[in-house]
Amino acid sequence: MAVNLPLPVPASLKPVAGIELGHAEAGVRKANRKDLLVMKLAPTASVAGVFTTNRFCAAPVQVCKAHLEALRISDSPIRALVVNTGNANAGTGEAGLINANATCAALAELLGCEASQILPFSTGVILEPLPVDRIKAGLPQAIANLKEDNWYNAAESIMTTDTQPKAASRTVTINGVSITLTGISKGAGMIKPNMATMLGFMATDAKVAQPVLEHLVKEAADQSFNCITIDGDTSTNDSFMLVATGAAALEVSEIDSPEYAALLQAVVGLSQELSQMIVRDGEGATKFITITVEDGANVEECRKIAYSIGHSPLVKTAFFASDPNLGRILAAIGYAGVDDLDVSKLNLYLDDVWVAKNGGRNPEYREEDGQRVMQQSEITVRVKLARGDAAATIWTCDLSHDYVTINADYRS
Repeated sequence: MAVNLPLPVPASLKPVAGIELGHAEAGVRKANRKDLLVMKLAPTASVAGVFTTNRFCAAPVQVCKAHLEALRISDSPIRALVVNTGNANAGTGEAGLINANATCAALAELLGCEASQILPFSTGVILEPLPVDRIKAGLPQAIANLKEDNWYNAAESIMTTDTQPKAASRTVTINGVSITLTGISKGAGMIKPNMATMLGFMATDAKVAQPVLEHLVKEAADQSFNCITIDGDTSTNDSFMLVATGAAALEVSEIDSPEYAALLQAVVGLSQELSQMIVRDGEGATKFITITVEDGANVEECRKIAYSIGHSPLVKTAFFASDPNLGRILAAIGYAGVDDLDVSKLNLYLDDVWVAKNGGRNPEYREEDGQRVMQQSEITVRVKLARGDAAATIWTCDLSHDYVTINADYRS
C-alpha cells in the first residue's frame, strides 16, 4: 500500500499539444497487462534526458544516448519514444543492442521516419533476452491507440512492481502564455540517487532550444529524481526524459532569462512530485521520510550525510518498527565520510522533537516524544551541522518485511 499516495484522476491529467500516447498488451512477460507504450512527437519537439550512472547500463540506454548524440550533427528530430515493461534488456550483450535497434527500426517503419529518430526504453527483469517479436507485434495496436489524452493508460503501461500508476499535471503562466506540463513515472525498488530503477517522462508545450532543454533536464533531475532512495541499489535502465513540443507561444532560448527561471521552477516542482510518488510507493513502504541536512560547509557533504541516513538498513528498519532507536541515525552520520565533522556541534531533530543536542542526547528529550513521531506515516529528520549555510534534502522510506518478500519473488 502506497504511503499517502492517492490514485491519479485520469481527467486531471492534461493533454500536451504535440505529443500523442498509445499503449498495447504485447505479452512481453505476462499476458493481459499493458506493457508497451508509444509516445509520438510533433516534428517541432525537442528532447533531452538523463540516464543511469550504472556502468552495466542496459542496451536501450546505450541506444538512446547514441540517438540523442546524433541529434547534435543532424537536423532530424526525435519522432517517438517506445517503452516496454517486463524485460529490462540489460545484461544481454550484443544481442540486446540488436534487439533495441530492431525495436526502433520497426516503429520507425510504421511512423515513416528513420530508426535513429526513435528512443527505446525498457524496464523489468535483467539478464533475460528481450522478446522483440512480441514488441514488434504489439506496435500497431499501440499506434492505433495514439491520443493526446492517454496519459493515465501510459502511466499504467510502464509499471513493474508499482502498486499504482504515477502521473501528474500542472499549468503555469509565463509571460502571459499558459504552459501545460504533464508527466508519468515508474519505480518502487532498486532506487538510489544518480538515477535508479525508474523511468520518468515529462512533456511541456513550451518551445525550448535543444541546449537549453539539456541544461533544464539535468537541473530538474538533480533536484528531484537524484534526491530519492529506497534501497541503495542503482539500476541499469534509469531514464528521465523531458520533451518540449513547441506547440505553445512561449519560447525559451537562453538559460539566463526570466522565462527559463519560471519554466525551471515548474519542471522541478512536477519532477519532485513524480519522484516522491516513487518513494511513497516503495516496495513494502509504510513510512515516507524526509531527510534534511542543514548548516553544512557545502551541498555535497550535506547530501553525503543525508544519503548515509537514508540508505542505512538499521535506520530504515527502526522507522518500520516505529522504534525511536535514534542512535542509529547518529551512527549513520558518523560513517558518512565527512572526515572533519565536529560531532560536538551537531543537533538532530525528529519533526519538532529535539533529540540530540551538541553531539549528545538532549537532556530534555523524552522517549515518548520520539515514539509519537515514529508512529506517523510521514516523518522529517533534520540534522544541523554548524559548519556553514549549505543544505540538502532527500526523500526515502522505511524497510519492511514486504520488501524482502517482493524481491524474493520478483521473477515469478
